[in-house]
Amino acid sequence: MSTTDPDLRASGLHLAYDKRLVVQDLDLVVPPGRITAIVGANACGKSTLLRALARLLTPRQGAVQLDGRALHSIPTRELAQRLGILPQSPVAPEGLTVIDLVNRGRSPHQTWWRQWSKADESAVHGALAATGMTDLADRAVDELSGGQRQRAWIAMAVAQGTPVLLLDEPTTFLDLAHQIDVLDLITDLNRRENRTVVMVLHDLNQACRYADHVIAMKSGRIIAEGSPPDVITARTVEDIFDLRCQVTTDPVSGTPLVIPMGRHHDASGAEAVTGAAG
Repeated sequence: MSTTDPDLRASGLHLAYDKRLVVQDLDLVVPPGRITAIVGANACGKSTLLRALARLLTPRQGAVQLDGRALHSIPTRELAQRLGILPQSPVAPEGLTVIDLVNRGRSPHQTWWRQWSKADESAVHGALAATGMTDLADRAVDELSGGQRQRAWIAMAVAQGTPVLLLDEPTTFLDLAHQIDVLDLITDLNRRENRTVVMVLHDLNQACRYADHVIAMKSGRIIAEGSPPDVITARTVEDIFDLRCQVTTDPVSGTPLVIPMGRHHDASGAEAVTGAAG
């Protein structure tokens, strides 16, 4: 993996599906070597932005640049050596084993004159070890639990060896224990290998715990970005989610903790429901 800090940024970005404009005039600089979480309500443009950063969606206007070069000008193999993407709920071919999946992460490093090498072998086994998947290497991916499958896909991304890793809702459909497990693993990759991570998350409290930098989006625009305490405030949460809340301090991590205020759980008692009396 390259030792130079990657420079991933977007300027004047307009993103659309057919005639529907989703992201408008967006500027963004991804902090290198940090974990960035993109948060916001459904359909605000989070995943659309991530797709553009991964070159899976061509901008209507503006550009995404990596290390000073327009993303669409970088040859595919070269880009795959610098930037990895883990989409929502990826699906492996039936019967594909974990080690075969992880081996695929080395494809960008293969050419007709450079086939499988000791470096590839080392990268694959290192990725399996880093994600705790060594003992499951010969299992079929489609036979694994949800958390194990997500680890297998992350192992492939680790083996790919890119300095930038983009993840679209990596905890979707996982139970709470596996969510924390996956986020801890992503943090390990960032801290051990200085990988720049950008991930879309729905859970604000997890974003505050695990991200160094938070980007809050609404209606295709960035309305706030910075450290979790600077971004995740009661006012911002109400603005982007139309949800009243209190923001306090997480007793475990010391990061912001969002406590939603529904109509039936107001401590003042103004909206409290006493329940049916016998």
